[in-house]
Amino acid sequence: MLRTNRSLLKYLLLSIITFGIYGIVVKTHISMEIDTVASPRDHKSTLNYLLVLFVLGPLTLGIYPLIWFHNLSNRIGEELKARNLSYEFGAGDFWGWGILGSLIVVGPFVYLHKLLKSMNLINENYNASH
Repeated sequence: MLRTNRSLLKYLLLSIITFGIYGIVVKTHISMEIDTVASPRDHKSTLNYLLVLFVLGPLTLGIYPLIWFHNLSNRIGEELKARNLSYEFGAGDFWGWGILGSLIVVGPFVYLHKLLKSMNLINENYNASH
């Protein structure tokens, strides 16, 4: 059973309490769960978030994590459409809310909420069919 109970409030509170470790764990789980759910359909693989965060991010001076989040958001959006789930999410949300939205402070929180909700919906659908 894949996780379906992620929320922004829980994510923020536990990330603060654990000094960011919870956030890293959640994103690592998301990178593995999208492979479990989408790979049989699209035959793609998402690089593990830990590798992106600790190796490729520093090596590329922070550029690769931008590419990784773009690709992850796009893949999640495609999976939502493939499963006929009525929720909009994609790479545009990452660039619009996650990056440009940081200018209004709340943008990254909106992106994170949409990411967590998207994965909850996909995981609920996957759990129901498996």
